Amino acid sequence: GALMGGRSLTTSCRVSGLKKCSMFRVTLWCAVVVATTQAFQSWGASRRRSAVRAQAGSEMDAVEFEKALAAMTAFSNRYVKLSETRYCAEPSVTSVVIRGLAEHKVTLGAPLCPCRFYEDKHAEAKDGYWNCPCVPMRERKECHCMLFLTDDNDFVGDSTDITVDEINALTA
Repeated sequence: GALMGGRSLTTSCRVSGLKKCSMFRVTLWCAVVVATTQAFQSWGASRRRSAVRAQAGSEMDAVEFEKALAAMTAFSNRYVKLSETRYCAEPSVTSVVIRGLAEHKVTLGAPLCPCRFYEDKHAEAKDGYWNCPCVPMRERKECHCMLFLTDDNDFVGDSTDITVDEINALTA
């Protein structure tokens, strides 16, 4: 298979504990997750730099983002327990989504789902339907972002906690 950090994707997935589905599905899923995560991280890094520069460029903006990241991390850790769900077995998925929620909290004033395309993000944030936890998650426990997963999901992990330090390390 393709290599990721010196290990094959199949080995990486096996190490992550994804044994509930066929190895082909796991390998394919991991390839998609790795490619998506890397693309989102690259895009997110440039967006973070642009957003910080676009605001006032002051230390207060970085402080505001760190506060939002801490708040969204705490919210996610509470909600995952409250909703009786768990995080994805691949922690980079969880990290990228929480970071995206924090960025939207700062730039839009609401934790708009970062995994969807919007014609007008400000209007969507104001509407509230896709603000985390979104209506599908609240009503049916369906999380498009794979942040809050039910036990019957092939990619559910064991974790119900993540730290800001883990998020920063996985999305740097």
